[in-house]
Amino acid sequence: MSNIKLFESKKVRTTWSETEEKWYFVVEDVVAILTDSKDPKQYIKRLRQRDEELSKGWVQFVPTLTVETAGGKQRMNCADLKGMFRIIQSIPSPKAEPFKRWLAQVGSERIEEIENPEIATQRTRELYKLKGYSDDWIEKRMRSIAIREELTDEWQNHGVKEKVEYAILTAEISKATFGLTPSEYKHVKGLKSQNLRDHFNDLELIFSMLGEASTTAIVRTQNPKGFVQNKQAARQGGEIAGDARKALELKTGERVVSEENYLPEKKKAKELKK
Repeated sequence: MSNIKLFESKKVRTTWSETEEKWYFVVEDVVAILTDSKDPKQYIKRLRQRDEELSKGWVQFVPTLTVETAGGKQRMNCADLKGMFRIIQSIPSPKAEPFKRWLAQVGSERIEEIENPEIATQRTRELYKLKGYSDDWIEKRMRSIAIREELTDEWQNHGVKEKVEYAILTAEISKATFGLTPSEYKHVKGLKSQNLRDHFNDLELIFSMLGEASTTAIVRTQNPKGFVQNKQAARQGGEIAGDARKALELKTGERVVSEENYLPEKKKAKELKK
């Protein structure tokens, strides 16, 4: 969550360089915002063809870096503030100037967050608050983010490296916990590109946290190596949460998995039409 920044409600994925102490921004996300292009990769290709000087220096200021995404870590073309300003110069867009100011603000905010980590957490809370979430839900969501980060750190330390592996392991936990993969769960809730966890109710968040926290504990104690062994641990962690979910459903007679989501009414109608 901390690596996703919002410009006019649109997401820009970022990664922070500890050695250089600066943000790198995903070029594809920035181009999509400035141009409203449905295919930013093709736009970037044509942009480089039009601007020979930009193309010549491309590899110097657009490195390929590892970025945290919803599905796990992914290698993507990124640029720092200076590089982004150079790219923006070649894109005719009325959003260019406000976007430059936004870039500068994001850079300064990160320095503040390093000096005081609580600021980053507070900003995330404020973002959810602006979206209309309750304080109780926000606290659970913040805890779920922390638990997820603990798990992905353990996976990385135990030989899980590729984006697709993170996605498969996450699906393994979800399937064992809820009987649904994340993509199947999105279908139940009528979601498309939205973050599934941002549309969980209290119980769904709690069981999701239990599945991932259990997996983290198992990884730490069993010390699995590589994708195959971690997949087994993920299934075991999910089964612990799944057994608890089934026990609750047996007592209450109600399913934990819900069609409830937090989409605005207009957005809900639009998604249903698709």
